[in-house]
Amino acid sequence: MITNFAPSLARVLVHEGGYVNDPQDPGGATNRGVTQAVYDDWRSSKGLPHQTVRLLSEAEVNAIYRRLYWDPLRADDLPSGIDYCVFDFAVNSGVNRAARYLQKAAGVADDGQIGPATLAAVQTKNADALIETVCAARLNFLKQLKIFDRFGRGWTTRVEEVCAKAKEMAG
Repeated sequence: MITNFAPSLARVLVHEGGYVNDPQDPGGATNRGVTQAVYDDWRSSKGLPHQTVRLLSEAEVNAIYRRLYWDPLRADDLPSGIDYCVFDFAVNSGVNRAARYLQKAAGVADDGQIGPATLAAVQTKNADALIETVCAARLNFLKQLKIFDRFGRGWTTRVEEVCAKAKEMAG
């Protein structure tokens, strides 16, 4: 099976940008979408000392996104386009939430764990329709957040772009 990890990550990183530390963003200091807290945990798990997320390396970016987002979603087992759709969602709003929304759209129990039942159900669905359903639910979730007024325009654009690209990938 060919993985879409590299092109999907490249698209995610376009939206995540570089280093930011917006006081209104509950994630705090973030570089390429990786928060300082996630980076600290990652480095601790590798027996490395903490350092500012500004120093995040390309290798660390790839490893963090694969291990913490792509692999838990079993994205290599998902159809093309759907993999990118839920991966971007997970990066923005959490793996469990992205998995649950995919499961709801696929009509299976939404336990947040992508397993055989989810993978089988996803295969039976029209990819474009599934992508549209997940993206619409994602945007609805984002609109409920207290910080939507601050970040909503960017989030809306992101979800629309992800939806379009995911459907193109599903081809």
